[in-house]
Amino acid sequence: MLFYSWQETAWMLVAAIVIDWWVGDPRWPTHPVIRIGQWIRWVESKLHPSGSSRDGSPASQRLRGVMLTVSTLAVAFAAIGLLLWAARTVHPWLGYAVNTWFISTTIAIKGLKDAAMKVFIPLSEGRMEEARTYTGYIVGRDTSQLGEAELTRATVETVAENTVDAVVSPLLYALVGAAPLAMLYRAANTLDSMVGYKNDKYLYFGWASARWDDVMNWIPARLTGLLLVAVAACRKGCSAVRATKAVFRFARLHPSPNSGIPESAVAGALGIELGGTNVYHGRTSERARMGWPLRERRMDDIVQTVRLLYGVSILIAGGLLCALGWTLW
Repeated sequence: MLFYSWQETAWMLVAAIVIDWWVGDPRWPTHPVIRIGQWIRWVESKLHPSGSSRDGSPASQRLRGVMLTVSTLAVAFAAIGLLLWAARTVHPWLGYAVNTWFISTTIAIKGLKDAAMKVFIPLSEGRMEEARTYTGYIVGRDTSQLGEAELTRATVETVAENTVDAVVSPLLYALVGAAPLAMLYRAANTLDSMVGYKNDKYLYFGWASARWDDVMNWIPARLTGLLLVAVAACRKGCSAVRATKAVFRFARLHPSPNSGIPESAVAGALGIELGGTNVYHGRTSERARMGWPLRERRMDDIVQTVRLLYGVSILIAGGLLCALGWTLW
C-alpha cells in the first residue's frame, strides 16, 4: 500500500463514506474536480486550439491527447500527494484528516442520490417539465419530449453507470494508494467526461483519455457487478439470479466495455429493460437493450436504484469493518 497501511486506509475509507453520506459534494472550498476541469480546459486550449479533427494529423492529435492525459493525471496525483505529505509532516492525525477528506471528495453517493431525487420528486408530483429539465442535467440526450418511462430509464441508467465511476472505482484506488491515487482516478474520469467523445472535435484528441478511463474502470466495473448482485439478493423486489443472468447476457452489447455491467445488473435486478432509442441534438441513436421487460418502467425504479447504490456503499463499508475486526480478533 502507498502512504498508509491497509488497516489505516480502511478506517479512513469508512470515514470518507460516512462523510459523503452526510455532507455530499462540498460547496466550499472549491471541489477538487472543478480545479481538475479548469486544468483540462487550460491545457486543451494550448494543445488543441482549433477544437476540430482538422487540427493536425490524427497521429499528432493523439499524441497531444496523450500529453493532456499524462499531465492531468500527474498534476492530480502530485498535488494531493504534496498536500498529504505536508499535512503528515505537521501531525499524523492531520494527515489522516486530509487524506479522509480528499477521498470523500472523489466519491459521490449523496450527490448521485440528490440528482436522482431531483428527477423523481417532480415526476411523482406531475411536474413533467421540471423532471425533464433535471434529467437533462445528468444525461446528454434530448429530454424535452420524454415521458415517465423514458425519464425513469435515463435516471436509472445514470445512477447505475455512476455506481462504478463515483463509488467503487475511487474507493478501490483509495484503498491501494490513498487520496492521491483516488484523485488520479477522478482526474481520468473527468478527462473522459470532458474530451472522451467520438465526435469531430475529440475523435483523435480525446482517444487517450477515453481509453485510459476504460482501463482504470475495467476491474472496478466487474467488482460493481458482483456487489450489485449481492445487494439485490438482500432487497425485497429485486432478483440476484436475474441480475447475474442479465450481466452475462447483455453487458457485452453495451458500446462501453464497462458501463454495460452495472446497467444490465440493475435492469436484471429490477426486472425492467434499459437501453433503447435516444435522441442527441436531433439525431436518433439506438442503444443496446439490456434486461427483460417483465413490466413497464415506473418512477419508483429510480428510488430502487438509489437504494441499490446505497446498498453497494454499505456493503463496502461493512466489508472493510469486518476485515478490520478480523485482524483485531
